[in-house]
Amino acid sequence: MPPPSFWQRNRAPVLLTIVGGAIDTIGFIALFGFFTAHVTGNLVMAGSGLVKGESGLWIKLAALPLFVLTVMVTKTFIDKSKKQTVILSHLFFAEAFFLAAFMVAGLYYQPFVDAGDITVAITGGLGLIALAIRNTASKTLIKHMSPTVLMTGNTTQLGINLTDYVNKRTTENAKKLGHSATLVFSFLIGALVGALLYLKLSFWAVGLFVLPVLYLAVLARDKAFLRDIG
Repeated sequence: MPPPSFWQRNRAPVLLTIVGGAIDTIGFIALFGFFTAHVTGNLVMAGSGLVKGESGLWIKLAALPLFVLTVMVTKTFIDKSKKQTVILSHLFFAEAFFLAAFMVAGLYYQPFVDAGDITVAITGGLGLIALAIRNTASKTLIKHMSPTVLMTGNTTQLGINLTDYVNKRTTENAKKLGHSATLVFSFLIGALVGALLYLKLSFWAVGLFVLPVLYLAVLARDKAFLRDIG
């Protein structure tokens, strides 16, 4: 059997990283600095809001228990599932569902005028649930895959791989450098495209990023796909 191509090996992390960058950026712009992709940013914003006396502190703090609860529910589902070969597909479908709910809530409740309003909490919470499901899958079912929503580790790895390649220009080092660079630039592309589309389409832009997740949900039922991302 021929080895998988570059696209076959990287389509899942590239598409997921683009989606992660876009959704995180859209949430940050529309919801007064709320991060849907990771909890750390919300804790930092909560600290900043506390010092500056800004509203919405409770929403940033509530992101932590909501994220943990989502992880617990997702992990329980993984552990108790009787069909191991379709778990990843189910999780991608779940992510797509909550991203769609994030879009609908945003369209329904906009314009957002108060950072502490319950409508901000509902909308942001739906986006956070979607990416918490993704994070759980990344730590369990596809833990070999580089993170697709947090770029600090990937950027560090890019620096390491670049150093290795400069010092020793081997095919293996070039391959590693290409992989890490692809992920970092995919997130950047997702963030930029997400911001531009949000300015043009408002929350309708989220729907465009639901499609790649649905595509991967279908692919995740194929044994060849699961082998390639492995």
